[in-house]
Amino acid sequence: MLPAACCRVLAAARESRYGPCLFFGQPFVTRIQPIPIGPLTLDMPVILAPMTGVTDKPFRTLVKRFGAGLTVTEMIASEAMIRETRQSLQKAAWDPSEEPVSMQLAGCEPGRMAEAAKLNEGMGAAIIDINMGCPVKKVVNGHAGSALMREPDLARRIIEATVKAVKVPVTLKMRMGWDHGSLNAPELARVAEDLGIQLITVHGRTRCQLYSGTADWAFVRRVKDAVQVPVIVNGDICSIADAEMALEQSGADGVMIGRGAYGKPWLIAQVMAALTGRPVPADPTLAQQHALVREHYAMMLELYGPVIGINLARKHLGWYTKGLHDSGAFRNAANQVTDPAEVVGMIDRFYDRQQEMALLAA
Repeated sequence: MLPAACCRVLAAARESRYGPCLFFGQPFVTRIQPIPIGPLTLDMPVILAPMTGVTDKPFRTLVKRFGAGLTVTEMIASEAMIRETRQSLQKAAWDPSEEPVSMQLAGCEPGRMAEAAKLNEGMGAAIIDINMGCPVKKVVNGHAGSALMREPDLARRIIEATVKAVKVPVTLKMRMGWDHGSLNAPELARVAEDLGIQLITVHGRTRCQLYSGTADWAFVRRVKDAVQVPVIVNGDICSIADAEMALEQSGADGVMIGRGAYGKPWLIAQVMAALTGRPVPADPTLAQQHALVREHYAMMLELYGPVIGINLARKHLGWYTKGLHDSGAFRNAANQVTDPAEVVGMIDRFYDRQQEMALLAA
């Protein structure tokens, strides 16, 4: 237990959003505070972004084990949710450790979005998140995702129908606008707030940028200044330094981390520690990473079955091993194998070799 004096220091740190304090004699800054999402309180607003094909139940479970303020399911098409397709049910599955659960929906028809939201609420979702940020062509061509940013009347009707359909809080994720000639995120945010949206996340790119260029964190301040509900900044946050700079430039209440967590399910916990003035946990050792990769692989096979699971796991193997010795050769070889047991053997030999080399270099 911390001495009473240290407890007072920590308490003082939490009184001010950017309050400078001392931690065992060392200065630190508390950069984030708990935020409300309707009746819920998010103690640490460092959030794992919803990413299709990445942030499934196995990955989110591992991220939550290390530590995350909130995880969000992969984007689920409202029509698929209503039909309860196998894929939509897999996307909607969660581990109890994730609770409260935020489920993200995408769609272009207000009534169907409302119906899907009710279904998700009935499945136990504590938060419904509306996707108005996905830039992928097949989503946009269906008048969903970021296409709604150039159809503000339809966006308004979808938000209104979804909020009215459920008792749980509804949140919104969007981009700056369709392109740099129509940066309408602040205006849409005000409309969303008036309709009952409880939290807004802004990716600092337009739809037309896709994932090119760099995220404009400073633009997010315009959204923050336009509304009273909490605002989360998203895009290109891949390190503690990025998170600190994104908060400084945007004035946002928290950060959402997406691609920065590829192969690093421990990153969000490290960012949370840094932003709350706590000691930052070290990266897992090679032995710990080895065990983590094996577990993640097994979880994917269990959820998807051997055929789909082995294919979906390949990208994760690439992200986990990136930067390690001979990782390219390992990935190329593993990607050709269709027997899960053989892949596990390759993982074991790869990480055993990494640990041997680390010992020799010590």
